[in-house]
Amino acid sequence: MRLLIAAWAATRTVLLLCVFKVITVPGPDVTSDVSVIYQGWYRVLSTGVFPPDDVTWQYPPAAALAILSPALLPFLEYPAAFYVLACAADAAAFALLLYASRRGAGPERGRGRAGAWVWVAGVPLLGPTVYARYDLMVTAVAVAALLALSRSPRTAGALAAFGALLKVWPALLLVGTPRGRVTRAVWGAAVAAALVLTAAFAAAMPGALDFLTHQRDRGTEVESVGALVFHVARHFGWEGQVLLNYGSVEFLGPYVDLVSTAALLCTAAAFGWMLRWRLRAVEWTASTAADAAFAAVLLFTVTSRVISPQYMVWLVGLAAVCVTLRTGRQGLPAVLVVVATGVTLLEFPLNFGSVVASDALGVTLLVVRNGLLVAAAVLACARLWRTTVTEPLRRTERAPGNDEDSEDGGDGGDGRGRGAKAPEPEGGLVSR
Repeated sequence: MRLLIAAWAATRTVLLLCVFKVITVPGPDVTSDVSVIYQGWYRVLSTGVFPPDDVTWQYPPAAALAILSPALLPFLEYPAAFYVLACAADAAAFALLLYASRRGAGPERGRGRAGAWVWVAGVPLLGPTVYARYDLMVTAVAVAALLALSRSPRTAGALAAFGALLKVWPALLLVGTPRGRVTRAVWGAAVAAALVLTAAFAAAMPGALDFLTHQRDRGTEVESVGALVFHVARHFGWEGQVLLNYGSVEFLGPYVDLVSTAALLCTAAAFGWMLRWRLRAVEWTASTAADAAFAAVLLFTVTSRVISPQYMVWLVGLAAVCVTLRTGRQGLPAVLVVVATGVTLLEFPLNFGSVVASDALGVTLLVVRNGLLVAAAVLACARLWRTTVTEPLRRTERAPGNDEDSEDGGDGGDGRGRGAKAPEPEGGLVSR
């Protein structure tokens, strides 16, 4: 425990020294988003309205709370207050993972402190970017939601809804909740919380829903999986450009719309796969919701038109929860995500110039990072399917009384047949 806490303190001290520019990190100044963009939004939001006609404001209404949060520390300048609050959110997620690793018994009992180690190691691998974006705050809310699910489904639902109103993706935490009473409680609380919060923001602050149209004309961001097409095409005479567009560096030009549309179709296909998984799933354990959320966020990350560096902290947080829970089966995908996070630091900010130029180093880093993410997504989905669909069905078929060759025609004499449910393990938090 002492070593873990010391490692957290040491690595976070380095992160703070980086964002306060005591230590200089090569590449673009990642803190400008806070000192220029966030602080500019802060001035507008403080007047009681969302940024009008600003296409770079692409966030749900509760994001205003993250941008306004430095007001809680009025004795600090805006950037300094933001970094301190980001560190506080980091500490909160770390404490939750530590607590989860020690509490309970049976399926809820954590696997030692492996999840906390994933968090301690994964977050600083992203470099100072992680403290210079509000995504870490969103991830802390998502971690809290997943860890609350087994004890307080309604609290988990409300937290997931709040997270979704901060940055949309935590809505995917709901995809793996156990069917029946738990899902009704979680989804009901999430819908109620989302409606109340959205209505409150819409009534109190004009422009709360403008973000819905601000991403309509985006291109393909240079770090995304789809962007690899254009990185290669530039060496064969493709005539497009790399420009700052909608708040990120994107490819614009011939065929970009086609690749962007293909990305949207892949996202739709990912949604279809998750829906099929939910309909086919036979067994839920204490970790299934976290495993499904991890797989879903991986899928929607690799199929997105945009993979900003800070997205990696979402995956690190979900990986940490999966590894914390004893019944989780996402260990290898979690390792791949941590490695991909380290590669992300190499491509942004350290070698972002190479990425923008599509030179050999930049393309290699993107191929490695995106390849790791695609591999993690495939493995996470395969393990989710195997543990909730394939293996439970095999156990059912092999259970006593379910012998297909029995004299009574294969229903085991009790009329259950091959589709019967596997026996409920004693003391297990298993739902079917």
